[in-house]
Amino acid sequence: MRAPIGAPATIAYDAYGVPHITAGSWQDAIFLQGYVTAQDRMFQMDGLRRLAAGELSEVIGKATLEIDQESRRLRMRRMAEDAARSLPPADYAVAAAYARGVNYYLETNRGKYGLEFALLRYDPRPWTITDSVLAGLQMYRNLTTTWRDELQKMNLLAAPGADRAKVDRLFPNWSGHEIQPGSNNWAMSGAWTASGRPLVANDPHLDFSIPSVWYQIHLRAPGLNVTGVSLPGTPCVIIGHNDRIAWGVTNLGFDVQDLYREQFDPRNGQYLYRGNVEHAKLETEMIAVKGEKPLQTAVWVTRHGPVFVGEGNTFYSLRWTAAEPGYQIPFFDVDRANNWQEFTAALSRFPGPGQNFVYGDVDGNIGYHATGKLPIRRNYDGDVPVDGASGEFEWDGFIPFEQLPSVYNPPGGLIVTANQNPFPHDYPYRVHGEFSPPYRSGQIRDLLQARKGWKPVEMVAVQKDVYSPFDRYLAADLLATYQRAGSGKPALKDAVDLLKNWNGQMDKDSPAAMIVNMVYLELRKAIGLAAAPGKGGDYTHEMSPAVVENLLRERPTDWFADWDKVVMKAFADGVEQGAKLQGSNVKGWRWGRYNEVTIQNPVGGRLPLIGGYFNVGPIWMSGASTTPKQTTQTIGPSMRFVGDTSDWDQSLNYITVGQSGHVLSSHYKDQWGTYYYAGSIPMQYGHVEAKSVLTVNPGR
Repeated sequence: MRAPIGAPATIAYDAYGVPHITAGSWQDAIFLQGYVTAQDRMFQMDGLRRLAAGELSEVIGKATLEIDQESRRLRMRRMAEDAARSLPPADYAVAAAYARGVNYYLETNRGKYGLEFALLRYDPRPWTITDSVLAGLQMYRNLTTTWRDELQKMNLLAAPGADRAKVDRLFPNWSGHEIQPGSNNWAMSGAWTASGRPLVANDPHLDFSIPSVWYQIHLRAPGLNVTGVSLPGTPCVIIGHNDRIAWGVTNLGFDVQDLYREQFDPRNGQYLYRGNVEHAKLETEMIAVKGEKPLQTAVWVTRHGPVFVGEGNTFYSLRWTAAEPGYQIPFFDVDRANNWQEFTAALSRFPGPGQNFVYGDVDGNIGYHATGKLPIRRNYDGDVPVDGASGEFEWDGFIPFEQLPSVYNPPGGLIVTANQNPFPHDYPYRVHGEFSPPYRSGQIRDLLQARKGWKPVEMVAVQKDVYSPFDRYLAADLLATYQRAGSGKPALKDAVDLLKNWNGQMDKDSPAAMIVNMVYLELRKAIGLAAAPGKGGDYTHEMSPAVVENLLRERPTDWFADWDKVVMKAFADGVEQGAKLQGSNVKGWRWGRYNEVTIQNPVGGRLPLIGGYFNVGPIWMSGASTTPKQTTQTIGPSMRFVGDTSDWDQSLNYITVGQSGHVLSSHYKDQWGTYYYAGSIPMQYGHVEAKSVLTVNPGR
């Protein structure tokens, strides 16, 4: 084809439809990245920008109105427009090249954009730099929305008879068993590997979707040779390797949202701040709704942010780091980094969402660095809404990048992160967030330290591991309690027999895994109610398994006078609830029947008769929230990557379903089998086996 580029280029597609772009300049490479991503994923890209901007209802109808209203309350489009205007010139140039490539695809393929556009009867509008920022902000929102946790804790504290100390214990920042430093990612030095060179592994855990969250891409141009996965709608490679370094990314979990309780008058937008009356800014917008009249929305914006939660006469405004000035797109610098110093210099510009980056290079070095704008809180933690009028709960800027947790070439030669809290207890700044308990990170570390001589393909065996230290502990506690207090309960005997022979594997065919999960849910409910009578029954938190285990180990009498009685009731209630789901014969229970996943195409999957062809599943899944292969009914590993610094062509990468968003493409879900059975697909880098090649010449 011909395209407005500066020199001839080629796009070689491998057997999985991954484009390997070779261009005469980085501008041309990024232009072609925009083109091929739009070619495969335009409906997904359009959906991402509409979801973030609050514009789904324009093409879907009133079914998505509430989703759009929340996006408008969060001011996502306004934030993206502000960010696009203030991008550093170099970042702007990269985003502009990508947008030109997307738009060249749109210009040259009118009427051929794909089935979803035809079914919904609309064409996508041109792509803009603001749209790329919106796609990035949508991921930011997915990974940092914690304001609902603040309301949950506030409501528990408001329950009659609530115990503040107990409620605090339900929402810990540390479990007490964290492994420093501190999705899974790890880096191991050559002391642990067969090649004597570092390996970097990464499998970020995100919501299942079809098409996949990630788009695989390889970009080659003078000064640029990088491969890995990109986020549709945004330029560059987000996770992957170049010819010198490899890196992986997982969510940090540091709290970057605060709710402020405002003394606010919704009639005129006046509110108090430090004894003075201030005026909120009123922003009004129209939401287009397919088949309906447009709906007007009005959002008041205080100095803290938009007012978007109101209960009775109580109003809250939301401060969020994503709305702070200074948005940047540093991944072009990451993609070209040659060493740790250049890599961390690029990361220092990364605004968020806060992430854990692990690193390895061809010179034998490994490293870790936390990133993102993390607020410095003066005299509060951010765990519940605070008084917005007093002025006593403002942010004192952001933690300097140099003081964020990091490590370079640790003595043990091993770095493991799995969303656990990486901040030490004596950290100079207040730490609050939605961190994961250390079960996954501990199990990964145990597996990796069990031997040496690791090869890239063997990393996948760790990524797919479904052993749950928490569930194994809970099973042992249930058995011990049953021996002491419950041997006279014949209804539980079959469950006890299954637990006796269980090895802690959350396998899809395991009845014991199902039993333990149902009992855990009952114990979590009982503990929540003990802390906040009447309201704690719905208690849930990322750290809940660690809370349950720590209380079971300590069995404090100020929670329950008779812990055995509580555990046995949870055991009986859990089996009773399980019977409602899977029948009275516990031997016939299967964890996978409960932990079942359906990945639905948002448009085609809803078609009568043929919708199932567009979807993946329903299918039983092994794994749980506390296993290295973290899998629930909604989230799981979004891709698997292993970077081999000794031989880049031995690196591995695959995504969940396939490269293409077009249902009739052979690459729509051709990677699903490899993903489901945890196989391996080598990343082609130095040598590309092209199944087809597109030559691109300058011109129109």
